[in-house]
Amino acid sequence: MAGKEDGSVTDGAVDTGPESACRASACEKNRPLSRLPLRHRLSSKVLLLTVFSVLVAEVLIFVPSVASMRMRWLTTRLDTVAAASIVLADSESPIVPRSVQDSVLLATGTKAIALREKGASRLLAMSEMPQKVDQHIDLAHTSEAAAIWDAFDTLFTGGDRTLRVYGPIGDSGKVIELVTSDAPLRQAMLRYARNVALLSLVISLIAASLVYLAINELLLRPVRRMHRNMINFAQAPDDPTRIIIPDDRKDELGVAQRQLAAMQSDLQRTFSEQKHLADLGLAVSKINHDMRNILASAQLMSDHLADARDPVVQRFAPKLIRTLNRAISYAESVIAYGRTQEAPPKRRRVLLYTIITDVEETLAIEPDSAIEFRNLVPQDFEMDADTEQFFRIITNLCRNAVQAMSADRPGDQSVVKRLTVTAGRIGSVAIIGIEDTGPGLPQKARDNLFTAFRGSTRSDGTGLGLAIAHELVRAHGGSIELREDRTCGTHFEIRIPDMPVSLANWRRQKEAAEADKSA
Repeated sequence: MAGKEDGSVTDGAVDTGPESACRASACEKNRPLSRLPLRHRLSSKVLLLTVFSVLVAEVLIFVPSVASMRMRWLTTRLDTVAAASIVLADSESPIVPRSVQDSVLLATGTKAIALREKGASRLLAMSEMPQKVDQHIDLAHTSEAAAIWDAFDTLFTGGDRTLRVYGPIGDSGKVIELVTSDAPLRQAMLRYARNVALLSLVISLIAASLVYLAINELLLRPVRRMHRNMINFAQAPDDPTRIIIPDDRKDELGVAQRQLAAMQSDLQRTFSEQKHLADLGLAVSKINHDMRNILASAQLMSDHLADARDPVVQRFAPKLIRTLNRAISYAESVIAYGRTQEAPPKRRRVLLYTIITDVEETLAIEPDSAIEFRNLVPQDFEMDADTEQFFRIITNLCRNAVQAMSADRPGDQSVVKRLTVTAGRIGSVAIIGIEDTGPGLPQKARDNLFTAFRGSTRSDGTGLGLAIAHELVRAHGGSIELREDRTCGTHFEIRIPDMPVSLANWRRQKEAAEADKSA
């Protein structure tokens, strides 16, 4: 048996073709891309950008509002002091009693109150004379920029300063002055800043949410839909259900969806046309490849007819040879690359020895080639296979071996040229070996084994023989591999599992066998 000659038969099918690498590459390429990290999603970026923009707007509003709050606080304090100072100034006594002064100062939160009128200044009330005044504030002549700067100066570095604040009392021409600490002002500003910050944050979140919802509905949702559709379409461009269905929109996204749908339809139509052309091309290639083999055998037979002495044969033989030559040339010229699926094998219980005998007769090996064909398949060896497809498998492999040995040192009678076909069985797996003593396969052919137009060992070859054999073996649920443990020649090993038998049929067969033994 082929699998037992060297004692190195391994169980299981080995996929030595390039399809496994292609499938791995396709899986890597079609890995889902829709599960993006949260930080990389467009929706997250838009939401963060919206919140940031609203916060920036709130900060820009917060800056003048704090300055305005500070000026309002000082103005209110000055107005309160002005009302009290008028009462004190209208008093009949030139000297205000200490108890009244203390009450007014305590009520207004000031240290000293003075009134200026017609260039004269009158001190109305004073609790203590400050050692120094840190800042003089003229409420009537303070610019907005100065107010903002002073507000943040008080907010961040104030609290222990003494302020002199003054301003006119209406249209009376009088100017009221007060001396006070900035600690109450800073505390009021801090409370105001905290409240405004919380309010700004709430407003920012509400505004950002509304803006995000609007952007999500108008922009992000259609973009995500197009993103998912493009990924799904790229995974199966031949599936008509993966073409995007455009929304009824009149804006740019609606136009983009309609253009994408049109582009996908055109791409799918082009893909389908190219696939049909490829299918037709490889179908014609396979048919012509096998037909060329048959015509080559017929050509060899016609060469023998040319030696016959029958006048009729002598007259028609040259025409027959020329016709066959034209047919072979035509078959070789129309071989083109494509891809198609063979018909499912019609598996029957067949005798492999008979198929190998037909292959030997089809090869019509010339006696002068010194190539020995050995059919070592047992005559009673049975297997489940499609007769015609398995004939094509063995013919392609054997013809490649014959062509390789014919081209190897022609005329050298000392070179052993032998093609051996063997068969055996391990369990329910039939193992067929095709081994020759030729020059072996070059590395380029080994790297592109079973690949059409790339796995040929000859410069004028197509490599379709191995591609056809590989496809037909896979259709039988089996495997074909090149044995790497041969130092010379080429050894292909085919493994074909038998068709599974139902439990009921197996029991019937077992009962029939036991009945035969008992009889």
